[in-house]
Amino acid sequence: MNLDKLQDAQASFLARYPDGFADASMQAVRSKHNVDKLVQFTQAALTREQCQRPQYVADTLVTIISRSSMVSRFEKPPFKRFVDGLDSDGKELLARALEHRLYDRKGAGFESFVDMLKPHKLAKWAVVSAVPFYFAPRREVFVKPTTVKRIIKALEVPDLQYHATPSWAFYRGYQALMRDVKKEVSPSLAPNYAALSGFLMMTL
Repeated sequence: MNLDKLQDAQASFLARYPDGFADASMQAVRSKHNVDKLVQFTQAALTREQCQRPQYVADTLVTIISRSSMVSRFEKPPFKRFVDGLDSDGKELLARALEHRLYDRKGAGFESFVDMLKPHKLAKWAVVSAVPFYFAPRREVFVKPTTVKRIIKALEVPDLQYHATPSWAFYRGYQALMRDVKKEVSPSLAPNYAALSGFLMMTL
């Protein structure tokens, strides 16, 4: 990772927004994405106990994706149609994949979710990464393809190769990169991992 570029980016951002994402002039950005409310909703809704209710999980996923400003408006209706079209067995598989993704066998849950979406051409990074991000915004990363590719290129990270089809290996690699970036910048630039990516997108 090119630390000089990262530090230059940080200096540029803080010169414009001295308090980072807490800066008053960032209020419009915070309001647009409404991350805090979706985090509160997701954490309260997707407890492990609630994950045992497949229909509830299906409805909750549609609600989160539909409310997310980070998921394309073109991806939201097809995702809703996909979930609505699942039979009871399909919704049970969906709930089990989500429970694993959020609570224990994270890699297996990730791959199971992607495998369910692939036949419907819905295996998109935003759809796959949004809910885990809202569930644990200081641990999970949100993957927006254009942003991720720019960050990898600008920070000169040759051993991390982006692929359009979501994979657990890439997700873990990008998550590790974001952890390393977070260690090098002011906490005001990383209230969560989506904000950290936003800072990099705005400055790199």
